[in-house]
Amino acid sequence: MKQVANPSFLKGLTFILSLTALTSLSQKSYAQEVITIQQAIDKTLTNNLQVRQSKLNESLSEENLKQAKMALLPTLNGSIGQNMNWGRNQSASGLFENNQRYSLSGNIGTGIDVFNGFVKINRIKENKYLVDGSKTATEKVKNDLILSVVTSYLQILYNKDLLKAAQDQLTVAKQQLNQQQQLLDVGNKTLADLSQSKSQVATAELGVTNAANALSISYLTLAQLMDVPSSTVYDIQVPLIDSFKKPSAQYNAEEVFSNAMNQFPDIKLAAINTAGAKISVQVAKGNLYPRLSFNASYGSNYFYSYNAAGANATFHDQIKNNLGKGLGLSLSIPIFNGLQARSGVTRAKIELMRNETNELLAKNTLNKVIYQAIADLKAAEGRYESTTNAFAAQKDAFYVIEQRYNVGLVNSLDYSTALTNKNKAEIDTIQAKYDLIFRAKVIDYYLGKQITF
Repeated sequence: MKQVANPSFLKGLTFILSLTALTSLSQKSYAQEVITIQQAIDKTLTNNLQVRQSKLNESLSEENLKQAKMALLPTLNGSIGQNMNWGRNQSASGLFENNQRYSLSGNIGTGIDVFNGFVKINRIKENKYLVDGSKTATEKVKNDLILSVVTSYLQILYNKDLLKAAQDQLTVAKQQLNQQQQLLDVGNKTLADLSQSKSQVATAELGVTNAANALSISYLTLAQLMDVPSSTVYDIQVPLIDSFKKPSAQYNAEEVFSNAMNQFPDIKLAAINTAGAKISVQVAKGNLYPRLSFNASYGSNYFYSYNAAGANATFHDQIKNNLGKGLGLSLSIPIFNGLQARSGVTRAKIELMRNETNELLAKNTLNKVIYQAIADLKAAEGRYESTTNAFAAQKDAFYVIEQRYNVGLVNSLDYSTALTNKNKAEIDTIQAKYDLIFRAKVIDYYLGKQITF
């Protein structure tokens, strides 16, 4: 008696396959751009808002440095004022009388610090370090983003391979289901065998769905890193097979660490912050010294009155006759100001110690991370070799089981177990391959090498 497949099962299967085919067709039809790893990095560094924000911090630091340099120049200020006085005032004859007097005054003055404890000079040095620090901070942001892009790019490659493996597994499961149906029709298989094949198809369909979802999410993650619209449809360039040659795991951790110390942004930034903090201590100490300033002024007045006994002198004559000039030196000696200056020195010294500790911490962290990265790379190399050998063995084992199953020498449970083991071994190999590539790229990242595939 011929076994008829469950109608609802067939409808569900048709819907899932149609949806998968439509998604695949849509991805291929509308993909306008295929990007390489370098293009993905370039887009990220161009569009990412973190980079833009860090560059704005650079501009602000440069402007602060300009201001610190300009502070060395003399000040020059002008003023003009209109004054009105009324009531009892002393007249030219020496008598007091009620009158109204109006005057117009103008003045220009300049001043410069002759000595202020080298605060301004040290402030310039301090701001130079701040400029270098802001630029290095931008390098650090870019460096971190590059590693994130590489991770996301590899995740897409991994998910693409995983989806292909899942689709291949689904194809094999369907072929097996069709074969089991035919064998059942001629009485060589049981309903249990057919049910087992249906279960394999359902499991494979779920694997395709999960892999397709994971691939979509990884595309979205990379798009967000590149700061392009999340709806952007794109594909990535899959490296040539030759590019997937096993990376070398022969690295000396101490050599990698030594090279990274000279160019890794995190270390450079920590060192710059420490050097800047040392100058900040000198700036704070400058406030303990006396301040000597020079000033000069030049101005005149014009007076006019409505009830003066005589006519007012002309504007030119008054400006000329009332002309005043002045030179002066002032010395300000800090004696007691609530211990603000000494407290400022103490705070600057504490900040210096904090930065020195941060620098040491950054170096220790880098050392640990690199040694761990080298160990991870070697472990990934071993895992890749093991999973490759295991996958080859599982494929051979499955081939034998499949041949025996087709002639009725092996039951459906043994066949299902062999297929599951092969599928798992294939997925493990894919994971191990991309884990090995990623671990190798991490070492390149710490060495400052360009990330390519």
